[in-house]
Amino acid sequence: MSEFVYLYRGGDGPSDSPEQGEQQMQKWVAWMQQLGEKGHMKDRGQPLERTGKVVRGKDKTITDGPYAETKDLVGGYTLIEAKDLSQAAELSKGCPIFEYGGIVEVRPVMKM
Repeated sequence: MSEFVYLYRGGDGPSDSPEQGEQQMQKWVAWMQQLGEKGHMKDRGQPLERTGKVVRGKDKTITDGPYAETKDLVGGYTLIEAKDLSQAAELSKGCPIFEYGGIVEVRPVMKM
């Protein structure tokens, strides 16, 4: 088995009502629980704040950011195990983020 990171990007987020937000959260919990029961969950990860700092260049200039399009911001991550990239991508199809316009970027973790 190899490790893969799911990077969650974009999406409108949970609905305006607390009830719909709770339903959405329950879908995330159920999906992650299913991954765990099948032996694919390595680390549930965490959601990320939208604010932060960016350090860039030889001068290591620090600026507020990231200021990407909302659809491009990484909103969280999860670490999973799968036999290969194709299986990892297939497993991501159960993610609730697709219900509200988000994407899952599936990246192999490089072995060092």
